[in-house]
This record gives sequence, C-alpha cells and structure tokens, in this order.
Amino acid sequence: MSQILPSPEELAAHAAAEPEYARWLRGRGPLQHSVQTQAAVFRVAHQLVQYGLQPDLASVYRLFSALDRLTCAGLWLVAHMTYARRVRLDGAPLQAEDFKAQPEGHTGGALNMVPAYAGYLALNALSGKTRGWLMGQGHCVAAIDALNVLTGNLHPEQAAAYGNGEAGLDRLVQDFYSYAQKPDGKVAAPLGSHVNPHTAGGIAEGGYLGFAELMYAHMPLPGETLVAFLSDGAAEEQRGSDWIPRWWRAEDCGTALPVMIANGRRIEQRTDLGTHEGLEGFKLHLQRCGFDPISFDGRDPAAFVCALWEMEERLQHRLDEKERGILRYPLPIPYGIAETTKGYGFYGAGSNAAHNLPLPGNPSVDAEALDLFNQHAAPLWVEPEELAEACGLFLASHSGRVLERDNPLAVRRPIEPSIPPLHYRNDECSPMAALDRFYVDLCAANPDLRARVGNPDELASNRLGGVLKALRHRVSEPESDLEAVDGRIITALNEEAVVSACLANQGGLNLVASYEAFCVKMLGAVRQTLIFARQQKEAGRPAGWLGWPLVVTSHTWENGKNQQSHQDTTFCEALLGEMSDMVRVVFPADHNSHLALLPDIYRSRGQLACVVAPKRDRPAVFNQAQAEQLARDGAILMDEHPGNEPLLLIANGSYQLAEMRRAALRLEEAGYPYRLVYLQEPGRFRAPRDNWELQALTDESIAMRLFPDHYERRVLLTHMRPEVARGHLWPILPDALKTAVLGYRNQGGTLDEAGMLFANRCSWAHVLAACARLLDVPRSALLAPDEAAAVAGRENPFVLR
Repeated sequence: MSQILPSPEELAAHAAAEPEYARWLRGRGPLQHSVQTQAAVFRVAHQLVQYGLQPDLASVYRLFSALDRLTCAGLWLVAHMTYARRVRLDGAPLQAEDFKAQPEGHTGGALNMVPAYAGYLALNALSGKTRGWLMGQGHCVAAIDALNVLTGNLHPEQAAAYGNGEAGLDRLVQDFYSYAQKPDGKVAAPLGSHVNPHTAGGIAEGGYLGFAELMYAHMPLPGETLVAFLSDGAAEEQRGSDWIPRWWRAEDCGTALPVMIANGRRIEQRTDLGTHEGLEGFKLHLQRCGFDPISFDGRDPAAFVCALWEMEERLQHRLDEKERGILRYPLPIPYGIAETTKGYGFYGAGSNAAHNLPLPGNPSVDAEALDLFNQHAAPLWVEPEELAEACGLFLASHSGRVLERDNPLAVRRPIEPSIPPLHYRNDECSPMAALDRFYVDLCAANPDLRARVGNPDELASNRLGGVLKALRHRVSEPESDLEAVDGRIITALNEEAVVSACLANQGGLNLVASYEAFCVKMLGAVRQTLIFARQQKEAGRPAGWLGWPLVVTSHTWENGKNQQSHQDTTFCEALLGEMSDMVRVVFPADHNSHLALLPDIYRSRGQLACVVAPKRDRPAVFNQAQAEQLARDGAILMDEHPGNEPLLLIANGSYQLAEMRRAALRLEEAGYPYRLVYLQEPGRFRAPRDNWELQALTDESIAMRLFPDHYERRVLLTHMRPEVARGHLWPILPDALKTAVLGYRNQGGTLDEAGMLFANRCSWAHVLAACARLLDVPRSALLAPDEAAAVAGRENPFVLR
C-alpha cells in the first residue's frame, strides 16, 4: 500500500489491546490473512473511525470477522450449487442421493468471485455508501446469487423462492442449471448461468468476455462509484481496455474501480498472467498505459476491502493534485490485481478442471468424489447461529443507505430529454445532415444528460461535421479546435471500444456512426445489451436508459469505391433478427424521413435503433407530413397506376427507392398497373414472435391498406440480402412463386453506385426483368433490346445508366 504500514510488532501489540482484531486474525477455514493484509486492515479501520464512518475500531473488526464467515458460507454454497440437490445447515455430510445426476457450473471462477463480491459488500457496509458493481466474467454468477441470498439482497422473485432458510437454499441449488421451463418455454427459475435481471444489482450479463473492460469507465456518473470485476483472460485479449485513462474525466465520470481476478487460467490452459513474469509484465504494461496497479491477496475478502478503499483514496488524491495544478489528464487510474488460484477454497484449485467441475467424478455415483466433496466442504461450513449473526451485521449496515440491489447504476432512469425544433428541408442534401444538426441541438438543449459519441471512422466523412465541431474528440493533448480534454467524442479504430462507450453511458445521450461493413464488429456488444434489456422488461423491471441510434452510414451501396471488404449488409440483417421491440432497423431514404425518426428514437427507453442512412446527397422525396407518417407507420404508399391485376412494388433503402421509381415510370409508360410502397422499417411488418414484439408492429389495418391481399404479384428491392429480407417479410410476401426479391448478392469490388446495383442485379432494369417474369411477358415488353441484353449479361452495363 502507498502509506507507511505498522510493523509486525505493532500489529501484535494492537491484537493484544483489541480482542476483536485478534479474533479476526485467526481467519476461518481456508481464509488466512497475510501480514500485508493484517496491516492494511489496521490502517483502514483507523481511517474509518477517523472519518466518522464507524463508531470504534471494535465495530470495524467485528464486521471483518463477519466477512470471513460470510465468505466461507458463500464458498460452501457455491460448491453445493454446482453439485448438490440439497444443503445441510447442520453441517452433516451429504449422501449420494443428495447430489445432482448432472452437475454443472463455472465453479472455479465463481469460487474466486466469492471473496471479491463479499469484500465489495463489506466495503459498502463499512463506509455507509452503496457502490455499483459489474462483473465481466458473468458465468461466475453463482457467487453473486449465493451471497445475495445469504445477505437478503434480493429482488422479490428471488426472495420468495430462496429466502426462507434451508428450504430456500435447497431450491436455490436445485434451480441452478435445472433447465426447467414454463409452459411458454421461458426459463422457470429466477436464476441463470450468467448475470441476468434476477441478479440483484446486475447491470450486464458478462457473457461475452472483454466488453466489461471497455465499458466500466463510461458507466458511473459523477458522485457514483462502480466496482468492476474483470477477467485476466479477457485482459490479455481485449486491448481496448488499455485506453481507459485516455477517456476518464472526473468532470463527467464517476469513480471507476477496476479489479482483475488474476487466477491464472482460461478454460483449458494457463494465462500469461498465470506466470510471475507475465503478471509483472502486465503491471508494467498497465503503468505505461496510465494505470496505477495495486496487487493484493485475491484469496482474502479483507484484502479486497482494503484494496478498493486504497484505490478510492488514491484516485481522490490524484484529483486533489490535479486541482492544485500538479497533475493533468490522463490521471493514473488505480487498477486492482487480485492474485489468486482458480477455484481457491475447494478441491481441484489451480487445475484445468477447476473451471467447470473440479471433482474427479460425480458424487451421486462416485464414492471418491462424494468423500472429496464432504471433506472440502466441511471447513467452509458456518454454524447457522454464527452465520445469522454475521449476516445480521451486513443487514444492519443498510440503515440509511440503499441495498446493493438498488445501486444507482442498476436503477438508472435519466430524465426525458427536451426535443429541439425540427428543421425539415425540401432540397437535395445528405440525409446525415438531419442527424448532424439534431444531435448538436439535442445536446445543447439537455446539458444535464451526458453526451457520448462513438466514432471508429471519420465524422467529417460521414457528414457529422457539426457534431465534431460542437462536441470534439476527447484527447489528453489537443492539437486542433476539433479536439479537447473534455471532448465528448470517443474516437478509436476499434469498433468494440467506441460502441461500448455509448452502451455504457446509460445516463445520457448517445450516438454511434460507422461504415456499415465495420459495424459488424459491434454486434456482440450490442446484442448483449439488447438481450439484457429484453430480459429486464420480461422480469417487470424495464431498462430506463434513453434510446439512441447506431447509424450505419458509408453503407454498402455507397462504398463501391472501396473493395468488397467495405460492402457488407450483415449488421442491419443481424439486428433485424433481434426482437423488434428492442431494436428498430430503419432505412430513411432522405433528409426528412431521417429527421422524423429521431425524436422517438431518443425518447424511447431500453431500445436501440439501427439507422441505415446514405451520406451522399439524395433528392428530397418526402415532405414533413409524409416523413412523420412514415416514422409512425413504417411504410408509406408513394405512387399508384391503377388497372387490372397490378404489381406491388416495394422499395427498401434510398438507392433502391430511386431504382424502383425509375422502373415504375417505365411500367407506367408501357401501360402496366402497379402500386409503389416505400418500406422504411421492415421489422414492423414481420410475424411477431411473442406478445412483446406484437406491440411493436404496425397496426394490421395499416398493413392491409399498404399491402392488400389482391396484389398477388410483388417485387421487393431491398438494401439487404434478398434471402434475409424474404425470410423476415414473408407476411407481406406470402406467395413465393408470385414474388421476386432483389438485394445484395455478395457481389462488389471497386465500383460506383450504379456499378454496385448492376453487379448485384438490383438496377431498375433488373426490377423490370423481374416484373416481366411475374407478368409472364417477354422482357422486350419493358426493356429495349440493348437494355435486355445488358440485363442478360451480353451488353455493356453502361447502357442502363
């Protein structure tokens, strides 16, 4: 630690004078307190009393002793959650019939998380302040659930299921990986394999290792504190986390306390941090990146308390030095390294088997495994009265502060934003101009809502020059007027890092804009947020964060000038596969249709929007009334040429609309009837997959009016791959033999827009060829000979321009 600590002789004298300290020194079960931790506890105890947070030293040490007992009970319960069908609070050995036929659990990591989370709970209890928590390794949730049950920090559904003594603990261990389902197919137990909305205080699943490392600094608001438990394996892989000191600013960020659980193992092998050289090298790496590493004993919950306390003290000291002009940004961010052994506290610690099932066999059928379980569980058992006394101290600490279940980050619900005036236009311009002006005005109108822009590309190239000028890149040493120490644009050539900055900013206003092809790298982070928010809704506690757009610009049809790596429609297709009530996938065709979408996107809660928008100048297609109707309904009737058995033409995408309008004009000239509909939001016209999604669909009467049944022959020209669009939109494309769907066919290269359209058989002429097939007339009825030859691949495509 950074301050002078007492000598062993002074500690011995203190133990003689303070019986509660001497009691704590004895440890419990596998929990032993190193000399360094003994000294740290001594110092923290004196500071807590000095700051008026605790009445006397004895009170502090009593809670540290209670922490040892709670931690042992947590380790004991985690082991039972993996293997057992019941618990014995009297400490009697379990019998073969008391074990699961198929044990399951991420046991080693969960065991490591018990002292970590218990230490977090104890720090809150000792300091009288409820901090938030985040766990990157969400598969270790058994530790959280076990300790929450023991301390009564539960949501109502878990309290009802698991909160009544031995019977509740029996149900807890039985529900863990029970796979039980409700009649509707949903999981029956208010429990999961990862952090979920039933996990009290949980804010992210942590199922995709590495994203917590990118998010934690952007989560707390000023005045809040977040403890982020991180994975050593993920730290080796996710280098974007190294940049956190570049982004953290006390003016708009709360205290962030990263703690790596350095257990030295991935699933099947040792990590580099599992070696002394690797760990020392990582500490040096952290220092070079601007962190202030603090190593401590990750096997001891008291060491977690002291390390977190020290981290808070150090960060405050750095802020004081900054205020006095001694330091400047980036400040050294304290970074805890909890050195431990995977699965510490139970059989198999330190082995590959510790990751999942540490015992050599199944205790229900293997006598050796049964004996090993009972042998290693026995030192962890805490007599019920003793445990109740320990947990009572934690419960008493909640007087005057909220439960960890209700920490500020877990109940985030910012004020509804004031929407600025909308400036519609009737000239040819970039649809991105609508977002550029709107977002700048939105941030100006809502200064209390923290703004974050995620930028992995060039904002100016994506026509967001106003955003760049107003909000500026966040840097430590500005080099131009477009950079600032307090800039609100997080820029890095790492799509995961920048989208995570916005996904984490659940207390403010966000915007991400990127090349369409590169958005694919964001999918894992985005999907994890969407899933968690959906589960929160289903649990009756919907997410309160404000919606925002992931803007897919410089998209496939505009990126012909680059190679095919820049031409990929996967992102919008993948998000269309998510639930439509959680993410809207919209394709505004012009400035006004883009602008009309934005107020509802930013007023929504717990919902994202994927906005596929052109950046190049596009003609004005919709007036204000049409744009607003399109935003409400998801599609709009654009043109009709009456007659018998008309074609139904459906355009989805700005460039697709232009091609379809040109094809419609040729149909009209040839005397063929048609109806042209622009489909801006495909997900509104899908078949709903559950009742929540049903509520997000366009009213059936509107859908029937736009797509009447008597229009049997239909042609869809889509921005997406045709197979994907057809699959999602089968309700408006009911007869496969009488419909044609044209879209991106994975063709491209260095081409212009017209070249991309032709290469993918999406030009106006290809639309007419599809119409001819459905009408059962020769192509010559709609196309000139050279045009038909071009469509057939026998003529230069330039004849179609």
